[in-house]
Amino acid sequence: MPPSAPTKPERALSLTAKTRLFTLIVIVSNVIGNLALSHGLRNTGSLVGGPVLGYITVLFNPWVAVGVVFLIVWFLSHMTLLSWADLSYVLPVTAIGYALIALGGRVFLHESVSLVRWGGIAFIVCGVSLVGGTDPRATPEKKQL
Repeated sequence: MPPSAPTKPERALSLTAKTRLFTLIVIVSNVIGNLALSHGLRNTGSLVGGPVLGYITVLFNPWVAVGVVFLIVWFLSHMTLLSWADLSYVLPVTAIGYALIALGGRVFLHESVSLVRWGGIAFIVCGVSLVGGTDPRATPEKKQL
């Protein structure tokens, strides 16, 4: 007997679990990628106005390379997440990464983060909390041709 098709609640649970997993991958890869990239680029000097070869050679800095790899993972997982979840869900929920990047910049890169910036980050966290409690796929699926 062939396996039965999943019921609507089973599909919804599967989508929720999958969405949470990919949301986590998007956030973590974005945070690690940007922190590593920033750390690596601070050790290479300014690239603005320099030759194109400078942009290529900086990729051989281990921190920059790690950052680029994580940002590629971020991009691919972000694309995957957007393939089934609404844009109006994905972008606000993954915005928590901005708060984590600021915290990481403060802790690991020893950046000065002003009170005004922390206030803005608090607004981001509130928005993430509001949107995170909604259905990731509120738009009905369109039939493919």
